[in-house]
Amino acid sequence: MVRTGWRPRSVPEQLALVGLACVPVAFAWPWLHTSLGMDLPCPLRRFTGVPCPLCGMTTAAAALADGDLGASLAANPFLIVLAAGTLGMTVLMAARLAGRVAPARRWSPRTDRAVTLVVTVVMAVSWVVQLNRFGWL
Repeated sequence: MVRTGWRPRSVPEQLALVGLACVPVAFAWPWLHTSLGMDLPCPLRRFTGVPCPLCGMTTAAAALADGDLGASLAANPFLIVLAAGTLGMTVLMAARLAGRVAPARRWSPRTDRAVTLVVTVVMAVSWVVQLNRFGWL
């Protein structure tokens, strides 16, 4: 079968493309927030007062885009994990596009379970960090 064009085949590649799409937003967000009064409230925190595991991501991304690593880590340290994953997948996708790396293969059920477990643990730790940050723990 002949490939007619490159397209992301794996979930990590698709998530990396979402991460790349967020980069210009991170740079534009401070201007949008101050000039237009735009806001991205967390629905869970707004209605219950409880922060979600992703609370602070917008602030962290804008701080990282501004070069302020300390403020980014303070807002949500897990953004660095997501940024590193996005960067790594971008390099991998470029290598695949150039034909230097084989196309993505389907994960085995064991690998799928392991990745699901790691993501679940990272999200749980992120939530504990956010609950602590907002005084819930």
